[in-house]
Amino acid sequence: MPGSRRTDLVLLLVAVVWGSSYLAAKTATGSAPVLTVLFLRYGISALALVPLARGINRRELKAGLVLGLTQAAVLLLETYGVTHTSAANAGLIISLTLVLTPLFDRRGLPPRFYLAAGICVVAVGLLMSADGLHAPGVGDLLMLAAAVVRAGHVALVGRLSAGLRPVQLTTVQTLVGTALFAVPALPHLPTHAGLGTWLQMVYLALFCSVFAFLAQTWAIQRTSASRASLLLGTEPIWAVAIGIGLGNEHLTAAALLGAALMLTGTTWGQSIERTNRESRPQPVPVS
Repeated sequence: MPGSRRTDLVLLLVAVVWGSSYLAAKTATGSAPVLTVLFLRYGISALALVPLARGINRRELKAGLVLGLTQAAVLLLETYGVTHTSAANAGLIISLTLVLTPLFDRRGLPPRFYLAAGICVVAVGLLMSADGLHAPGVGDLLMLAAAVVRAGHVALVGRLSAGLRPVQLTTVQTLVGTALFAVPALPHLPTHAGLGTWLQMVYLALFCSVFAFLAQTWAIQRTSASRASLLLGTEPIWAVAIGIGLGNEHLTAAALLGAALMLTGTTWGQSIERTNRESRPQPVPVS
């Protein structure tokens, strides 16, 4: 298989895995409290990463501590959110990160980008009121908050991770998350849980966290950022497909329209931001 196809398949697999994480988290929280699920997800990830991360330096430790706190906030909001909404809705709403992140970067964006962002806002409104006009659900609001915090986290990663080793930085973040959730989670460990529950925990940790991050890093080093973002941007499509296909969820007509608008708005906004970024003059290195 040619190298470019292999790289595309890896990125597509990452998107599928991330899309599946919402249904996996929703199912796991049916057998254990949210904080316990998060502790096990972080703890198993840390056990897998610590042997690979040798010689963590001071910069990686400091950046990892900050990013570990913001990442834990994202997963806390996401996991609580998905327990109160559908996995399909969760995956669609969290995709707002694609248009929110450039706003956190404080870079000038053309007016049409804000039009794309406006389409996403309308889409969120349709998803939250899929069964008719009513107050937004708690789960949808939590996922909306998660999208905002996740966009801030991604922007921070861009500012703090330059020149740092991905494995070491990720290891520090997993250790921070493990420490944060240990105290409230330890009294509620699912000691009598069945094999299915533990397999879900391992899947969330090793596939949705460790594998997805390392595979994403490996693939992006072998392709263009534009192509990578296009393939990773299919995550909400997989979230909907898996939620409906495996989770027996359904979308009403309003929700289907919201899903279509969300995919349109995020894809268009991502394309505008990428074109705007690539058209900027690059700084000339000083010799």
